[in-house]
Amino acid sequence: MNRLTTSQGEFDLARFPENPRDPFRAWDAADEYLLRRLEGAEGSEPVPPAGTVAVVGDRWGALATVLAAHGPVQITDSYLARRATEANLARNGAAPDSVRMLSVRDTPPERVDLLLVRVPKSLALLEDQLHRLAPAVHAGTVVIGTGMVKEIHTSTLKLFERIIGPTRTSLAVKKARLIFCTPDPALPRAPSPWPLRYELPDDVGAVSGRTVTNHAGIFCAERLDIGTRFFLKHLPERTGPDRVVDLGCGNGVVGTAAALANPAAAVTFIDESYQAVASAEATFHENAGPDAEADFLVGDGMADVPREGVDLVLCNPPFHSHQAVTDATARNMFHGARAALRQGGELWVVGNRHLGYHTQLRRIFGNCVTVAGDPKFVVLRAVKR
Repeated sequence: MNRLTTSQGEFDLARFPENPRDPFRAWDAADEYLLRRLEGAEGSEPVPPAGTVAVVGDRWGALATVLAAHGPVQITDSYLARRATEANLARNGAAPDSVRMLSVRDTPPERVDLLLVRVPKSLALLEDQLHRLAPAVHAGTVVIGTGMVKEIHTSTLKLFERIIGPTRTSLAVKKARLIFCTPDPALPRAPSPWPLRYELPDDVGAVSGRTVTNHAGIFCAERLDIGTRFFLKHLPERTGPDRVVDLGCGNGVVGTAAALANPAAAVTFIDESYQAVASAEATFHENAGPDAEADFLVGDGMADVPREGVDLVLCNPPFHSHQAVTDATARNMFHGARAALRQGGELWVVGNRHLGYHTQLRRIFGNCVTVAGDPKFVVLRAVKR
């Protein structure tokens, strides 16, 4: 936990799940720059948070917590960001309902008077959200984006310009930059181009030639990534009423492959991204049929899965948290999988060879074997003894 000092007070903030060994803070210089701008720092006119304040992409709830007295609407694709916001509000004495929390799948407010956008890693997610929010923006809306310099590109500014209105940037401060956008009500309001759909190649097992649905913001939404492609070629061949979890499901192609290969299996799709779980649900039902049954869960890994009730976990873990490279998410997934697996249950993982997941799996499970490998990827299997 760290303390953020602003003109509105001091706030104790942490990421979720909170880990005392986590070296990363719940905010960065981009969040600080935006808050100083609202306060009128460096000779600028203050921007009082009046009317409906919408905070989009608030990564760990720092912005919403500082602005809680103004009743903001937080819009996020991240379950973990929502949980972090709830925890940060509580630890700073704010009421749970002081921030209205929406996912990116929810209907946005009808009118927004102050729109604050934390630029996401995914340009597609930004595009989709600006399209969804554009009807709520009016000529008097103040629109300010923020991000680290490495996160803001010409393509980022062009999105604001094309969807909302004329756009300019600030000078960089502590490697952070602000985006100022003036709404133009005369701009045509085009629908979002998302979701996208593409057909899978013919050499990926049970899902060969099938179509997947991809909402904005999920990993490799415009094509099948090579790691998942390698995984699909080496999935376990199983029969019978297995309980299978596609952990970190993305667009759901791995869990759908498991369901098609073994129709008797009960498959659960889990991701912390609302967009990912919506993609997985669409992909599964399009390929397994509208009456096929599966469970779809937005959550913190395996935290909400009953212990010792799962036969097989399939996982392609991320190794980034926003822009930071970290293996913390993978470790949490592996520990959660072990707790949820029955005795004899298996965790299958695909990952870049250089990440060394075999070391972690041997530490957690006491065993790990390499099922398949090429110069870039490995598929690993660990068994709960």
